[in-house]
Amino acid sequence: MNAPTPAISAPIAIRDPIAFELFKNSVAAIADEMAVTVHRTSYTSVVKNNMDFSTAFADGEGVVVAQGLTLSGHLGAIPVALRAVIDRFDGDIHPGDVFAMNDPFEGGMHLPDIFVFQPIFVNGARLAFACTIAHHTDVGGRVPGSSAADSTEIFQEGIRIPPIKLYERGHRNETFFRIFEANVRVPDKVVGDLTAQLSACYVAEKQFLELVERYGIETVVFFMQEINIYAERVTRAAIANLPDGEWSFEDWIDDDGVDRDKPIRLFCTVRKHGDEMVVDYTGSSPQVRGAINSTYSYSCGSAWTAVRAILPQDIPNADGASRPIKIIAPPGTIANVIMPGACAARAMTGFRMTDCTFGALSQMLPEMAPAATDGGNTNVSIGGYYPNRKPFIYVDFTCGSWGGRPFDDGHDGLSHIKGNMASHPVEVIEAEYPIQFLAYEFVANKCGPGKYRGGAPYKRDYVFLEEEAVLSVRADRRRFAPFGLCGGLPGTRSENYLNVDTDQAQVLPGKFSMSIKRGDHFRHVLAGGGGWGDPLERDVQKVVKDVRNELVSAELARSQYGVVVIMPGTRASDWHVDEQATHALRESMRAARGPGPLPLATHGWPDDFDGTDVRALEAQARADALR
Repeated sequence: MNAPTPAISAPIAIRDPIAFELFKNSVAAIADEMAVTVHRTSYTSVVKNNMDFSTAFADGEGVVVAQGLTLSGHLGAIPVALRAVIDRFDGDIHPGDVFAMNDPFEGGMHLPDIFVFQPIFVNGARLAFACTIAHHTDVGGRVPGSSAADSTEIFQEGIRIPPIKLYERGHRNETFFRIFEANVRVPDKVVGDLTAQLSACYVAEKQFLELVERYGIETVVFFMQEINIYAERVTRAAIANLPDGEWSFEDWIDDDGVDRDKPIRLFCTVRKHGDEMVVDYTGSSPQVRGAINSTYSYSCGSAWTAVRAILPQDIPNADGASRPIKIIAPPGTIANVIMPGACAARAMTGFRMTDCTFGALSQMLPEMAPAATDGGNTNVSIGGYYPNRKPFIYVDFTCGSWGGRPFDDGHDGLSHIKGNMASHPVEVIEAEYPIQFLAYEFVANKCGPGKYRGGAPYKRDYVFLEEEAVLSVRADRRRFAPFGLCGGLPGTRSENYLNVDTDQAQVLPGKFSMSIKRGDHFRHVLAGGGGWGDPLERDVQKVVKDVRNELVSAELARSQYGVVVIMPGTRASDWHVDEQATHALRESMRAARGPGPLPLATHGWPDDFDGTDVRALEAQARADALR
C-alpha cells in the first residue's frame, strides 16, 4: 500500500500549455476550497473570525504544489512539517491514514498550530497529500490560550504532539484523542476545529480524484512535477533581473517579556548573485528565556514572505518558488530556537523578521520595499471560568497597520503582510464571551509621516464582565518604533493600560500575564506604521483628507508635512489648503534641514538606547555557546 509514485511517459496532453495552465489553476482551486471549508466548519473565533489557518496541496512525495489564499507566514512551515511526517512514517503510510503534529522541534511552529495531513491514494499509489494547519484556541499549558510571552520553556506551553496518526487505515486513534482532550481547557471547540481540518482534507481528496479521472494518473503526476519546475524557473528568472550584491539591516525587539531591560537584536543580510538569493539571520540575538523565539520553519516563512513580495505576483505558491532562496537561521538564536526554548509567542518575532528583511531589501530595491509595520499583530487572550465552572477562552490577534509603500500609503487597520488575518467583529466577541467593548477606533497622529504615510492603527478598549480571568498580552514596539524608509519617519509606539481614566490606572508592559477582575478595563493601542519617502513631498490634498478623517491633526499637518490647513468652520468639507503659505513653509523646512540625501532608514530608537553594549554582550554569549 506504499507503492511509489508511478514512472510516467509524456502523453500528448502533457505538452499542451493550455491544459497545463488549467490544471495548475485547478490544483490552486483545491487549496482555496479547503480554506473555505475550514472557515465554514470551524468552531472557534480565532479560526473562523481571525482566520488563523492555512491550507495546501502537495504531491505524493510531499512537495507542495499549491497553497490556499491564507497566511503567507505558513509558506515555510507546511513543507518542513510534512517532510517530518513522511520521514517518521516512511514505509508505513496507507489509505485511510491521517497524520497530525505540532512539535516545534520536528518542523512545527508553536504548539497551538496543529498540522493535519492526509495522503491520497489512487490504485494503491500515493499521489498527493492534503495539508492543513490551524491555530487552536488552547492546547493546555500554564496560561489559557497557550500563547503567553512570559513562559520560559516548552513544557509550560501545552501538549507537544510529535508526528502521529490521527487515523490509521480509517480507524480513529482513540488513545490520542482521550489524552488530548484531557489536556486542553475547551476540548469540544479544539476537537471541533480539528474536525474542520479533516473536512477540508476530505474535500481535497474528492476534488483531486475528479482531476485524476479527467486527466489520468500519468498526466496528473507529470503536471504536479511541472508546476514546481515552472515555479522554480520563473523565480530564478525574476531573481536574475535583480542587482547582485549584499545588504544588511538591523532592528530591535523591546524585550522578551521576562528580561524586560534587555532589547533583542534582529539582523538580516541579503545576498544575491545570479539567479539565487540568500537571506541570512546570522547576527541576531541568541535565543531568549521568554517565549518569543522563532522556529526555523517560521523564520523561513518570514524570509520567503518578504522576498515573494518583491517578485512577480503570478509565481505559483509551490515549493519550486523557494528553491532559489536559501535561508540561514543559526540554531540557538532568536531565529531558530532549540530545546527546551519557549516559542508560544514566536509570531511576533517572525513578523518583525519580515520587516527586517524588507529593510535589507530596501537597499537593493528602494522602489519596492515597504517601511515597518506596527510590529506584528498583538495577541490578547482572556481565559477563565463561568460560575458553573465551564471554561471560556477568548483569543484575538489584533491586526494593525502596514508601513508606507513606495507607491501608496500603508493600509489602515489591516494585518501584517505575513499574517493576512482579519480582526474579530466586536458584535461576535460580545455575544460569545464575557467581554464588552467601549472603543474600537482609529487613533490620530500615529501614522509615520512620509510621502506615503504609514497605516493608521487603532485602539481597543475591553471591559471584563465575569468574576476573574487571566489576561495574557503579547505586544511590541513600546520602545523601538516602526522604522521609516527613504526619508519617511518612524511610526509611533504601542501602548497598554489597565483601568485607564481611574484612580487605579496602570501603564502595562508590552508582554505580560496577569489576573483581572470583573469591571477591569484594558486598553491596547497599536503602533503606527512607518512612513515611506519625504513627508514634504506628500500630496497636499492627501494631507487635507487625513485631517478631515481625523487621522492627522492640523498641527501635525503643519509640523511634519509643511501643509497649512485652513479650517473656517466645523464642516470638514470647508477645510482647505493655503497654497501660498504651504509652499513657503515647505521651502523653509527644506532649507532648515540642509542639503544632502535623506536617510534610507529612519529608526525610531529610544533616546537612551545604545546598542553597542548589547551587541558586545551577545557576541560574548555566542562565543561562550560555541565553546
